[in-house]
Amino acid sequence: MTVTAAPESDAAASGAPLETVYRPARPVDLRSTVGVLRRGPGDPTMVHDGTVIWRALRTATGTATLALRSSSGEIRATAWGPGAAAALDTVPALCGAQDDDSGFDASHHPLVAEAARRRPSLRLARTDQVFDALACAILEQKVTGLQAFRAWRVLVTRFGEPAPGPTPRPMHAAPSAEGWRRIPSWAWHSAGVQPPQSKTIVRVAERGDSIRRALIAAATGADRDRVLTSLPGIGLWTSAETRIRALGDPDAVSVGDYHLAHEIGYALTGSRTDDDGMLELLAPWAGHRQRVIRLISASGVREPRRGPRLAPEDHRGR
Repeated sequence: MTVTAAPESDAAASGAPLETVYRPARPVDLRSTVGVLRRGPGDPTMVHDGTVIWRALRTATGTATLALRSSSGEIRATAWGPGAAAALDTVPALCGAQDDDSGFDASHHPLVAEAARRRPSLRLARTDQVFDALACAILEQKVTGLQAFRAWRVLVTRFGEPAPGPTPRPMHAAPSAEGWRRIPSWAWHSAGVQPPQSKTIVRVAERGDSIRRALIAAATGADRDRVLTSLPGIGLWTSAETRIRALGDPDAVSVGDYHLAHEIGYALTGSRTDDDGMLELLAPWAGHRQRVIRLISASGVREPRRGPRLAPEDHRGR
């Protein structure tokens, strides 16, 4: 990966972008790999603009905006802001370079085998933005997706950092852990966030750096779960969602999700199941269960809707 532009300090001062071309060893479907990180169509941290995916993010050297486009098997990346060089460094992992599918055998079920055949360029993205993923997952506890996406949009727009560069619409990077900790109570309330969720985010924000270090150092999914579920208000569902988004964990399963077990059961057997049944169905793919979930989602197989949506379960203790 070669970066071309003015020196980083000059580029940041002038607003000039940094550019790079990432040539993955295997084909990458940019939309299905990176695009799934978007939290609703109004996500202020991510915009799909035609064939370009825009991301606003914080880095150790400052806020950055990253634009990604796929062309002839290459990923062309452009970044703006003081964190531009650091943002470009994230591109390979974001596009699945660390996604190791060795040992994955799709043949255990014809639906999974066909989905893998049709989607050979689907990869699992890794952002390494642990606290962003954790805060987002906490906001999604106990509420509908629309409620969670609205809360994320309102809070990030109000308390995050404006994204540099020529973004297709105003964008913001999520607040730092300290920024989340300082959000006043009235702002949580106006964003529709319940006290248990806001208090959990504030508590984990006080240990943001140590949580990130411990999670990155954890060797297995079980170790990562132990790190996260040791925190009050964090259960297995929230841990899995964080592992998926921040670490591209190929085996994380969001046990306790309102819809997931039903969807997996229907796709693999034609009938709904519960969490225990889902885990039993996914057991042949141990080590790659999240990969299988993603392939099933990409297959388009859905259980027909039978009635109005029900209120989701409370994931905080899971």
